[in-house]
Parts: sequence; C-alpha cells; structure tokens
Amino acid sequence: MSWPATILTLYPEMFPGPLGLSLAGRAMAEGIWSLDTVQIRDFATDKHRSVDDTPAGGGAGMVLRADVVAAALDAADGGQSREAWPVLCLSPRGRRFDQARARALAAGQGVTLLCGRFEGIDERVLSARGVEEVSLGDFVMTGGEIAAMALIDATVRLIPRVLGNADSTVEESFAAGLLEFPQYTRPTEWEGLRIPEVLLSGHHGRIADWRRAQAERLTKERRPDLWRAYLAKAGNASPSGETELSDAHTTAAPSSATGGQEKDDAP
Repeated sequence: MSWPATILTLYPEMFPGPLGLSLAGRAMAEGIWSLDTVQIRDFATDKHRSVDDTPAGGGAGMVLRADVVAAALDAADGGQSREAWPVLCLSPRGRRFDQARARALAAGQGVTLLCGRFEGIDERVLSARGVEEVSLGDFVMTGGEIAAMALIDATVRLIPRVLGNADSTVEESFAAGLLEFPQYTRPTEWEGLRIPEVLLSGHHGRIADWRRAQAERLTKERRPDLWRAYLAKAGNASPSGETELSDAHTTAAPSSATGGQEKDDAP
C-alpha cells in the first residue's frame, strides 16, 4: 500500500520539486508513496480569497486565519487517528524533528503537513485540530514548504523498498545515536592523501572497530549534545558527562573531505 503525504500550502506549485527526483521520485513513480497538495486559499470565504489578517494585539506581519486553515484541514482529514496519521505544522517553535521521528512516520499510515507563512498561524486552529508543531532547527524560513520537503525526504527513504540496500540506513548518521564514520572510495591515493590502511586490510573486525571509533570521535567533536545522549543511553557516562575515546581514535589516519556522491543515489 502506498504511503501518502498531504501538504497544505499557499504554494502547491512548489511540489513535488526535488521530491520528484532521485530516490524519492522513483519511489513515487513506482507507487511506494504518494503526494497530494491542498491549496489553503481555496477555502477562503471572501471575494478577495483572503487567508490572513493582522495580529491580535498589534505587531508586524500577518497571521493565517483559523477559519480558513481549519476548513483546509477538515477537507484533508481522512478520519485516521493522530497517532497513525499525524498532522504536523512546520514551525521554529516546534519539537526538533529527528531520525527517530522519521522512522516513526515511515512506519505509520501517512502524514499531513501544514506549511505556515507570514507571522504564523492562529493558535486556536492548532489546538482545536490537534496539530503538532515540529522544527528542523533553530532558524527561521520564509515558509514551511522547503522544510516539509526535507521532512518528507528523510521519511520516505526509510520506507521499505525505497532504498536499494536496506543496510544503508543501519550504518548512517543517527542510526545508532552517532554521526556516521568517514567514507572513502577509489582511487586509493588522491593528491597525496591515502585511504586509511585499515580500510584496505580486509579485516572486518578491525574495520568495524575503526568505523565505530571514528563515529564516536566525530560525534564528540561536532555534536556534544548527541554525544551526551549516547553516553547516557549506554550507561557509561562519567560525572562530567565525558568519557575517554578508544585507542582507535588516535591510531586512525585523519580523513580529508567526506563529500562525494550520496550513497543512496549510487547505481
């Protein structure tokens, strides 16, 4: 059965955008998931098709009206429970979206995404319709559409049959609470920089140890919040919230750039 995503937006022409390309696009063409857009403006009730008004109490900008947004949400509601089919609003004040939430969404029946604009959405409709606010990070965008695309892409790739190799989701960043280890490919030497010898050794145990050590090192250096959560989950955090890294961190060759072709797009 196809996994459906419904987008409520003032700019339906923005979709599918990048979701129609690469892995997500192929999966949509194969019917693994589907995308439907709802034009919020179609539910305006005046001759000008107004969807917003000035903020109560004064202030800059405009606010999306509760009556218009509610009518759009009601039209898109298929009667499913919010647990199985959540209605999410992309908002900088929402709970942080993460890999665990993407997995939960991929295992559900579908999702409805409400894309805000202007200064926000009337709080009453968010409460009355059980809309959950989610955020991609501590920054503000001009609207929720691009954030919705990112959320859908992160979710769709976790649906069975979308990735050619299901193991890709096991070793990637956040799968085990850590950032992903550095990746390398041919040529063995490039501009005087060699692939770490351990990766060429064919010794699967040593390679696994090196990759785990590198993932730990990168997580500790770049995402101390994830590192603390990882230690707490493992139950080995010291009183200071830190722990020593394994010897593999000091013996592994440093990596250079980790860019290159996205592994999910590899032929």
